[in-house]
Amino acid sequence: MYKITTIPGDGIGKEVMKPTLEILETINANFDFIYQEAGKECYEKKGTNLPEETITSCKESDSTLFGAVTSIPEQKSAIVTLRRELDLYINQRPIKSYTDNNIDFTIIRENSEGLYSHLEEDYGEEAIAIRKITYKGSERICNYAFEYANKTGLKKVTAAHKANVLPLTDGVFKKSFYKEAEKYPQIKANDYYIDAMAMYLITNPAQFDVIVTTNLFGDILSDQGGGLLGSLGLIPSANIGKDNGLFEPVHGSAPDIAGQNKANPIAMILSSSLMLEFLGMQKEANTIQKTIENVIKEGKVKTPDLGGTNNTQEMCDEIIRKL
Repeated sequence: MYKITTIPGDGIGKEVMKPTLEILETINANFDFIYQEAGKECYEKKGTNLPEETITSCKESDSTLFGAVTSIPEQKSAIVTLRRELDLYINQRPIKSYTDNNIDFTIIRENSEGLYSHLEEDYGEEAIAIRKITYKGSERICNYAFEYANKTGLKKVTAAHKANVLPLTDGVFKKSFYKEAEKYPQIKANDYYIDAMAMYLITNPAQFDVIVTTNLFGDILSDQGGGLLGSLGLIPSANIGKDNGLFEPVHGSAPDIAGQNKANPIAMILSSSLMLEFLGMQKEANTIQKTIENVIKEGKVKTPDLGGTNNTQEMCDEIIRKL
């Protein structure tokens, strides 16, 4: 029995979480889903967007499923705080098209520092954010990228940075990347400036196997990956640390369509399959991924973001039927 802290959140987070749990229960009943709160609705009830009991539950569970939460200006980001509390320094986002073989790569994003370190000060006439990049953080994320490529049989790891403009901080990252690359001579290593990387993702995505980069750059490239696929509703993500994992869709809470039952649940469902891999349930993870591939290729059931008219539950029902 796996203990899974389940945080639906708000907006479409609740709507995509429900079908995901239905699918997990369809393939395996050995889950104890422990519901916890976070996000805007939680803040309105409890005065905080991330209660201490939610953090404790995540730490004590085998894994965490996270839907989506709406940002609150006066509160630190709930998901960024959870990543830090659980030391989830790896963010892994597969960008895979089921209709275009040229698009199949994984973004490995440093998840604990950079401009997401909450090191900001308002000085009245100006506000300053500190971009924190460490050798430890850079080396361990680059090592993970090469290890991931090695385990999955991929041949190339590409670093994205801006060391020409940020020679100190991104200089640390670039040095760390090539230091780790020396340990894996069988894997090709190269790097691009982040602006060039953004262009190459559009003009020649087939050249990429694994992309490793810093926190903010990885976040931006992930959304660009959504553009390549035609929808953020297709991109899952894994937040992984030494002792814990948290799995969430790349998309946000999308309050403009919340409550309309038309959000695409696939990113959340694929995130749960990454959780199954993390828990050692590779067979079940593969089953979910293959089923979703078949549903997308068949094209009979499509949510509005994919050009169809089906709703969230209808997509879920189709996946369960094929399972």
